Amino acid sequence: MANDLSHQLVAGNRMIRHQGSPSQLVIRGDDGRPVAECDRPLSERELIGVALALGAANVHGWSLAEERLAKRAKPVPSVAVNTFRELILSGSDPLGEALCRSRSPAVRRETGATFTPNSIVEAMIEWAVQFAAPGRVVDPGCGSGRFLVAAAKRLPRAHLIGVEIDPLSGMLARANLASLGLAGKASVILADYRNCDLPRIRGKTLFIGNPPYVRHHRLGEDWKRWLTNEAAKRGLVASQLSGLHVHFFLATAAKAAPGDFGAFITAAEWLDVNYGSIVRELFLDGLGGARIDVIDPTVLPFPDAATTAAIAYFNIGTKPAAIDFKQIDILDDGRLTGKRYVVPRERLAAERRWSRLARPARKHPTDHVELGELCRVHRGQVTGSNKVWIEGPHSAGLPESVFYRSITKARELFAAGPILSDGSMLRRVIDLPIDLDDLAPQDKRIVERFLANAKAAGAHLSYVAANRRAWWSVGLREPAPILATYMARRPPAFVRNLAGARHINIAHGIYPRQAMSEGALAALVVHLSNSVCVSEGRTYAGGLTKFEPREMERLLMPRPEILDAGLPE
Repeated sequence: MANDLSHQLVAGNRMIRHQGSPSQLVIRGDDGRPVAECDRPLSERELIGVALALGAANVHGWSLAEERLAKRAKPVPSVAVNTFRELILSGSDPLGEALCRSRSPAVRRETGATFTPNSIVEAMIEWAVQFAAPGRVVDPGCGSGRFLVAAAKRLPRAHLIGVEIDPLSGMLARANLASLGLAGKASVILADYRNCDLPRIRGKTLFIGNPPYVRHHRLGEDWKRWLTNEAAKRGLVASQLSGLHVHFFLATAAKAAPGDFGAFITAAEWLDVNYGSIVRELFLDGLGGARIDVIDPTVLPFPDAATTAAIAYFNIGTKPAAIDFKQIDILDDGRLTGKRYVVPRERLAAERRWSRLARPARKHPTDHVELGELCRVHRGQVTGSNKVWIEGPHSAGLPESVFYRSITKARELFAAGPILSDGSMLRRVIDLPIDLDDLAPQDKRIVERFLANAKAAGAHLSYVAANRRAWWSVGLREPAPILATYMARRPPAFVRNLAGARHINIAHGIYPRQAMSEGALAALVVHLSNSVCVSEGRTYAGGLTKFEPREMERLLMPRPEILDAGLPE
């Protein structure tokens, strides 16, 4: 919870000073000499030992998996256990901090385990207390129990239910709850939230937490089918490209009843991306969306992940005429500070992408327009399997007519500068015609042998290939006059494409809606290169800033006649 874990604490009947993180067990007495010392993060076995000593097994729902984990426990000094207990009582989460130290961010991202700072937890609970006190509080992915602990302070009569799939995290949540005397009113269920049964309790339910962020690549086919089937029950269509947080929104809509309410913090991408459409639909009809706070990545809503975050607040069974949006730029002692906008429900229903609605309407000079008014922005084609469709030894002998010099890596555009005039160093993408009879007979035989090998490699089985008119035809777009990167830790690169290079999905192509002179195109590249900053895109977990095509179309550009006349020096 609190990031500063330096405290003066009582252990037994003596004063000790804890220096640094308790996860490193550096504890010194009044004389400065170590009471217990370890210059490394706690091992998971030691964490288990601390959790058991704090009474984790006393919280309802103790599972066989946790019982097996308990057998691996390594005892730690009692003074260290007392220090952990006192830190928990003082409002910190030393167990969660210790877990974050023992498991790197990369390891925790495998299961979507991102721990929420106390300031955000408190702000979300503050919103919830405006409603009648719930009979229970449910955190669908409780981690070390931060939301449950915070809820217990403000909603003392509610039963606390944490659902967690990781037995060690579940054990730490139990230890936190037990240390605070909450064992008798809490349960931790070790299960997958999507198919777990929640115990029935009188009254309303507050659903609150930070659903795990796991990209679709790591989700099994069974769960992808669960998503589409569960969505179909509600008359909705779900994309199997959806991340795990989308599954949790849908599962909550299925488990909730009218009068229930909640707040989830997730990556903000569902506001805009195609697969997020089901969350947007649920927010308007099913979840009873009430408010959305968009947190700028510069605020660092998560300590180890630079990302644009969104808090979705909902009140099941309601359909407010307007939704509150707030653009958060400051986290201050449990308050989320920023500009507030009210967006009519009809406007949300009509918009495909919502992040722009969280931003104030931009006033721009009369001699400027949005890029989208004069140009279309298209992401490059997805090949479905770069190792098959990008030239290599496996493609030797194919006719020259099926090879196209293409931008296949963003760094190629960053290295090009303002103009790409020579494409000879670019790799070539194989783009076959939909009708193979268009090929000369000899070329067709060579292509068919190539396709037999591609099929043996499973190239026809990818989601993209299976949904093309012909699985073997990538379908590259015509060369774009201007190419742009769209995901990096820096502003996009804009490049005039004099080489006539094609592009795959690592770049965007900018296509004028009407003919533009060469001078205007060159001037547009210069303007975009000098004026676009990362704050105009969206930042994802890992710190990458992304510009979706429609976001890029919102960039401002001078009118064509100004570009034709040349930009001022």
